[in-house]
Amino acid sequence: MHVNGKVALVTGAAQGIGRAFAEALLHHGAKVALVDWNLEAGVKCKAALDEQFEPQKTLFIQCDVADQGQLRDTFRKVVDHFGRLDILVNNAGVNNEKKWEQTLQINLVSVISGTYLGLDYMSKQHGGEGGVIINMSSIAGLIPVAQQPVYCASKHGIVGFTRSAAMAANLMKSGVRLNAICPGFVKTPILESIEKEENMGQYIGYTDEIKAMMKSFGVLDPSAIANGLITLIEDDALNGAVMKITASRGIQFQDYDTAHLLKSP
Repeated sequence: MHVNGKVALVTGAAQGIGRAFAEALLHHGAKVALVDWNLEAGVKCKAALDEQFEPQKTLFIQCDVADQGQLRDTFRKVVDHFGRLDILVNNAGVNNEKKWEQTLQINLVSVISGTYLGLDYMSKQHGGEGGVIINMSSIAGLIPVAQQPVYCASKHGIVGFTRSAAMAANLMKSGVRLNAICPGFVKTPILESIEKEENMGQYIGYTDEIKAMMKSFGVLDPSAIANGLITLIEDDALNGAVMKITASRGIQFQDYDTAHLLKSP
């Protein structure tokens, strides 16, 4: 599916990877709904993008993705404003081992909720025209990380959910493809949170091990993740794909043995 002329909704869009996603989508000709809980950062992001692109190409909506009502209203506002929805990027996420229930709510539950809302608007079963959903996981969704067990669990959950939902969407002939991105370490505010006790809790004394992993994997610029996003959207053959992106190895796809899985008729 070509990005040009499409409407995209990106959560966590005000900074970091989400902002890089928004810029890449705009550069490829999409209209983008910028969704973020941070009002100040969202307004600044919208203003900066307005200097590069036409102001009508973007819409900023403040939303706490963990609030089901706000999330539902946000999707409705986007479709009311732009008239359609073609691309959904569930990107909003946090790292907080101390408030682990909140981490699961934002990182996993809101991704599931967002995916189902996206399917409601895009699925051909519901009168939509199809589309693409990209869910943000992490390398921590593929390997264990001793210092971030709950973050790890949330990101593993995204991979399992996305792969399963992709199969279901195909089975239902929805016209919607779903893929996941698993980046390594990226220069974002979340990366800075590993230094803070209020985020790491009982694991704060073990951050040296995470820093050692950072040296091993390298640290990416958000723009590198945005390049992967465009590939997942525009390659119609990719459904249920799990894209790994690291500084040391670039873009790769996770291999799975799927020979035993039933295929849709």
